[in-house]
Amino acid sequence: MSDNMENQKTVFKYNMSFYYRSTIIYFIVSVLYIIIRGEFVENSFKLITKDPLLYFLAIIVIISMLSLLYNLFRNKHIKIVDDGISFIDRFKTRSFKIDQIKYIKFTRQRRTVNTKEFKNVRIKIISRIRPILVRLSDYENQDELLKRFEELKSLTENNSVQ
Repeated sequence: MSDNMENQKTVFKYNMSFYYRSTIIYFIVSVLYIIIRGEFVENSFKLITKDPLLYFLAIIVIISMLSLLYNLFRNKHIKIVDDGISFIDRFKTRSFKIDQIKYIKFTRQRRTVNTKEFKNVRIKIISRIRPILVRLSDYENQDELLKRFEELKSLTENNSVQ
């Protein structure tokens, strides 16, 4: 059972809360608009279907639901094991061993004055020109993910010294 718990800590799923929230908010706004814009005539509710704003809100809700379903289907996640890191989704898996990693850097990104800093991880792979950028806030359990990246960084530094 502890092996399964340890395996769960090394798999970090893509954070879908933004997609859930936006879909719910757009749907609620659409329903409220329909209720406000509709007409109550003789104890019955008559929906006005010729309203272009109603169509616009419906398109926004449909696009939001499609993006949610697409990201659920992709099943994007990161798996960090003792000998490397894997970026996995439904369509492809990119795995890199410790000896393929040139360096791992931690950077901070400020979005606005009043919000906290967002941590990013830049992973430079020997065979790639551009580094891989991982925004920690995009994944669930970002504190544990940061710890695992720090462990991976120390392993890569020890590997490059030897």
